[in-house]
Amino acid sequence: MAPFRFPSRLYPIVDTLGDPGRSAVTLAEELLAAGVRFFQLRVKDENTRRFVELARAVQARAAAAGAALIINDRADIALLVGAAGVHLGQEDLSPADARGLLGRDKIIGFSTHNLEQVEQAARSDAVDYLGFGPIYATASKLRADPIQGLDGLRRARAYARLPLVAIGGITRDTALDALAAGADAVAVIGDIVRAPAVPERVAEFLRLIRSG
Repeated sequence: MAPFRFPSRLYPIVDTLGDPGRSAVTLAEELLAAGVRFFQLRVKDENTRRFVELARAVQARAAAAGAALIINDRADIALLVGAAGVHLGQEDLSPADARGLLGRDKIIGFSTHNLEQVEQAARSDAVDYLGFGPIYATASKLRADPIQGLDGLRRARAYARLPLVAIGGITRDTALDALAAGADAVAVIGDIVRAPAVPERVAEFLRLIRSG
């Protein structure tokens, strides 16, 4: 498989953020309507059966649009629904074990939160890209890791041989700063999924990133 490259510098993450009034499937449809072709489904507050149901529904829509869906945390669910890959955290299945389960053709991302974790991950041949953060304060995690800031991102970029996506509190006001600090892409949750009109907000991000 060729070395991984992010198809876009914007990496949206579908997460209902504990709001039962928001639909992960609808959010995914809105991203796809806006032209997004690479995104992640993050499900933290549902049981496994419900996660699978949501993942199947979102994957069906992604496949119809020719988009790649990454499943957060669960390599088994990514395999079950035929997603493009999985994004793993430090406490999830190891990248090596996930690679054994998913094979060489699937994408594996891996979250890192400090320079030591970046250095360790850089030695793995099972990982396609790294997530690094939180860059800024974030409301998407109940127990967030220490903020790394742009200086931390620059140090991570110096060590990471893999494509790097910055995550954590990134908004329209900070996306270009993260990219300038060395990120190959920026992961965005709240500033997109909480927007009154998701397709319009995605378009704003894409215009901003292209202009930068």
